[in-house]
Amino acid sequence: MTQFTLHPDLQRDGIVIGDFALSRLLMINDGAYPWCVLVPRVAGIKDAYQLHEGEHAQMLAESRALCRAMMNAFTGDKMNVAALGNMTPQLHVHHIVRRAGDAAWPGAIWGHAPLTAMTQDEIARRAAALKKALYAGDLSFMDMS
Repeated sequence: MTQFTLHPDLQRDGIVIGDFALSRLLMINDGAYPWCVLVPRVAGIKDAYQLHEGEHAQMLAESRALCRAMMNAFTGDKMNVAALGNMTPQLHVHHIVRRAGDAAWPGAIWGHAPLTAMTQDEIARRAAALKKALYAGDLSFMDMS
C-alpha cells in the first residue's frame, strides 16, 4: 500500500492548517483570495469517484464544513468549489471565497494572475480566523500548524 504524500505543487503553494477525519486542509499562499484546498489522505487517488463510498461522503461533509467556516471567517458573495486536477493530478478540492469586484470577478481565478504570497502576519491572521470558524463548526478538526 502506497503511503499518502502531498504532491509537490500542493507542498509548494499550500500551508498546512490541519486535518479533518479524511482530508488534510491547506491554505493556499495567495493574498488575493481566501483560498483553501482539501486533500483526502488516500494514496493514488486522482478523482473523487475513486474514493470508497464512505470516504466520498466524508469528503463532502468536510467540504461543506470548510465552506461554512470560510464564509463565516472571510465573508464573501460566493463560494467557489472545484476539483480540476489537470495540472496537479492528486485529488484536491479548491474552496475559494469570492467577492463581487475582486480582481478576477466574475470570471474564474485560474490563470488570471500569479499567486501573490502573503506576509507571515497575513498568514497568521487568516489561519487564526479560519481555525476559529472551524472549531465553532460541527466536524472534528485537528490543528497541525
